[in-house]
Amino acid sequence: MNPPIARQLNLDETKLPAEIFERLSRRGATLKDYRRRREEAIENFGKPGRDPAELGSVMTTIAGNGVWTANMKLAQLRNHWDQVVGQAIASHSAVADFTDGVLTIRAESTVWATQLTYLIPQLTDTIRRNLRGLTIAEIRVTGPAAGYTRKWARRR
Repeated sequence: MNPPIARQLNLDETKLPAEIFERLSRRGATLKDYRRRREEAIENFGKPGRDPAELGSVMTTIAGNGVWTANMKLAQLRNHWDQVVGQAIASHSAVADFTDGVLTIRAESTVWATQLTYLIPQLTDTIRRNLRGLTIAEIRVTGPAAGYTRKWARRR
């Protein structure tokens, strides 16, 4: 027959019950604290100061600290592009990119790109007036993507 495990591990048998009791007592205290906090939460439900902040105020705080301001203004510009340039031009162009103060507008043809190029001073003034958080140093207008060719140009 083997000796008890406490003797094999050279543990003091007189201290073993105290160590086991301390561990169980800590666990019981943790459970008791958990139950107390749960009951307090149930009792305080709906009382002033316990309600979570509204999502709108949280988002306003996050957006108002300056990190998202430019991105939100750019999204606002994309959503209301027809109000800036008019319905006819907006149906043939879109805001493509905004990087380092350069606003890039993509037009679907070179004709619309030329039309937008003539409107750059008015666009700059309108955007600066209506979207104060968006600082635009330059506006670039691009035509259709590179590699565009007409079908008749490929005929022999």
